[in-house]
Amino acid sequence: MTIREFKMPDVGEGLTEAEILKWYVQPGDTVTDGQVVCEVETAKAAVELPIPFDGVVHALLFEEGTTVDVGQVIISVQTGEAEAAAPVQEVAAPAAAEAAAEPAPEARQPVLVGYGVSTASTKRRPRKAVAAPAAQNGSAAPAAPAPAAPAAPAAPAPLPAVPAQPSGERPLAKPPVRKLAKDLGIDLASVVPSGDGGVVTREDVHAAAAAAITPQGAAPAAAPAAAPVAAAAPVAVAAAPAADASVRETRIPVKGVRKVTAQAMVGSAFTAPHVTEFITFDVTRTMKLVQELKADPDLAGLRINPLLLIAKAVLVAIRRNPDVNASWDEAAQEIVLKHYVNLGIAAATPRGLIVPNIKDAHAKTLGELSESLSSLVTTARDGKTSPADMQNGTITLTNVGVFGVDTGTPILNPGESAILAVGAIKLQPWVHKGKVKPRQVTTLALSFDHRLIDGELGSRFLADIAAVLEHPRRLVTWS
Repeated sequence: MTIREFKMPDVGEGLTEAEILKWYVQPGDTVTDGQVVCEVETAKAAVELPIPFDGVVHALLFEEGTTVDVGQVIISVQTGEAEAAAPVQEVAAPAAAEAAAEPAPEARQPVLVGYGVSTASTKRRPRKAVAAPAAQNGSAAPAAPAPAAPAAPAAPAPLPAVPAQPSGERPLAKPPVRKLAKDLGIDLASVVPSGDGGVVTREDVHAAAAAAITPQGAAPAAAPAAAPVAAAAPVAVAAAPAADASVRETRIPVKGVRKVTAQAMVGSAFTAPHVTEFITFDVTRTMKLVQELKADPDLAGLRINPLLLIAKAVLVAIRRNPDVNASWDEAAQEIVLKHYVNLGIAAATPRGLIVPNIKDAHAKTLGELSESLSSLVTTARDGKTSPADMQNGTITLTNVGVFGVDTGTPILNPGESAILAVGAIKLQPWVHKGKVKPRQVTTLALSFDHRLIDGELGSRFLADIAAVLEHPRRLVTWS
């Protein structure tokens, strides 16, 4: 029998990390080639990971909620194969011994980080209360090869809360962890590592930052500047206990979808010159058409709603104004005119805002468009949207009306030319055929890249969308 290890793969184009959302197996479970063992969330989507071999689960090396770098081992499996690589054998023996000593499945196991094992700097320490649960090993002396011995470090003398690294020794940590420590103002030499081979992990840095900013934590004396820097950091990593009435702030780590969305919106806002235009109009006829289509037996089983007809109106308006469907190539200093429409739909999910798109929406019938919209929304809410579904969008719709909002000034999805915000549809007094009557009224807001779309083109495009929705027969006459 040998131990084979499965590493966190790059599940999307060049992503460097993923968060483990859920384990579907536990130590002792039998797994087969292709069986899904866990679900992870990348910066773009939630993805299920299948195991590539048969065997019995030996250990889960990370707990749910842990962010893991691509290339790190996340699960080890006992198999009958004999071609296990040398690195597997190096980690398998201590992992097996520790698993026997700590049978609890929820206990965190040793982590292979990828920089090799340094016997001269192996140490472990219990997790602090604000961090994720850690392995149940005691703290070891810096020069001791066995992590279980609770001997005190020789030099320099550490504080009880945060033992320091040996003097003159460079702490072991991967580049992303070093950057995180730098951003939070944490001295890596003052952080106790929990990774295998004495490697500092993200959780170790998070715990050190939390100790510096919470009233219960003790800041390192060796690095007096760390505490104020960590307190001022815009993205913190641990929330203080909710029961403590003295705690006035809670800090939430920004990661995954939320982190990428934030970066994309900042880049878009300060790269593309945004212009936003608004139009308020009567959609009573469109709302009546929605009800008629719901009763149409040819559309039975399909989801018919105002957003479907608004999407169709946008596609008709693009056909009449094809120059709006473009992108800006900064490197080549060219405008790239698209002869297809990948219609993005902004979807709010528990993990943040994502914008999957309907590929070749311009070529779909009303029924096909309805099926694509329903599938897109359901997949997004379940967190199953793939990275490919969020690439190469051309124009986006965002429906803020579902929240009762009249309108807004949306920010462009990066690389796209325009985004249309759909406001709430409300019964309002409106002048209709010379008389004030209650009518269904809404407001649309169109933000566009002024490098691609000038005021005239943007105004015509927005007016055409409104004209179709005000008189929906134009869905036929303008098609």
